[in-house]
Amino acid sequence: MDANRCRPRVGHIQFLNCLPLYWGLARTGTLLDLELTKDTPEKLSEQLVAGELDIAPVTLVEFLKNADSLVAFPDLAVGCDGPVMSCVIVSQVPLEQLDGARVALGSTSRTSVRLAQLLLAEQYGVRPEYFSCPPDLGLMMQEADAAVLIGDAALRASLHDAPRLGLTVHDLGLMWKEWTGLPFVFAVWAARRDYLRREPVVVGKVHEAFLASRDLSLEEVTKVAEQAARWEAFDAELLERYFTTLDFRFGPDQLAGVREFARRTGVGHVDVALLER
Repeated sequence: MDANRCRPRVGHIQFLNCLPLYWGLARTGTLLDLELTKDTPEKLSEQLVAGELDIAPVTLVEFLKNADSLVAFPDLAVGCDGPVMSCVIVSQVPLEQLDGARVALGSTSRTSVRLAQLLLAEQYGVRPEYFSCPPDLGLMMQEADAAVLIGDAALRASLHDAPRLGLTVHDLGLMWKEWTGLPFVFAVWAARRDYLRREPVVVGKVHEAFLASRDLSLEEVTKVAEQAARWEAFDAELLERYFTTLDFRFGPDQLAGVREFARRTGVGHVDVALLER
């Protein structure tokens, strides 16, 4: 066996919303046991599906589409149970006026985009003209009436740029909660089924390490926020509010939200396989 394959190939999303899941790994030294790949949610999802990673966060849409080859980690996800702060529609006009209007998609995140399209179609009865572009709110608003943004770009847009430009921010997590009464899951952590069969003990240890990291990070969330504020354009108080707004659980309520999204969109499997603990 290749010596390098002794360490599991694990993905890491380079967004602030995943920092609490990794901060504790660095504290405990667990990162030394992983071959870590940092990238965007979309790239990591593609690499996991292609077999280039063994374990990784995967966007909900890609997980549902590829559920035959993936097993999700229980009690570990990036989601929300109400506002999410970092998945938003920023608009110059009321959402019900967006029928036929141009809406810029500042990301290729299929889950957030699909959620925004679902909410606009089903809640507001509008069918905008969507197009993709870089996540720069000022430039987007020159070309579009509204924009869908995720991650750090959404935080910057909703907290800094939108108020300055006089734009309205609509939180996708809150919109989903008000519509369905359920939490929303944007990404889950999953292992490839073939890797799980070969290395069940390793997969179990990685899962436990992530859970311990999350728990440690949330216990020491003030410290996590203070450290992150040193290199981010947000202050520690805001980051602490963000980290505690996010929902990193994946239990029965979150699973119900996943199944409702799958049912409403027709994307992939409604039956989701979870790793047995």
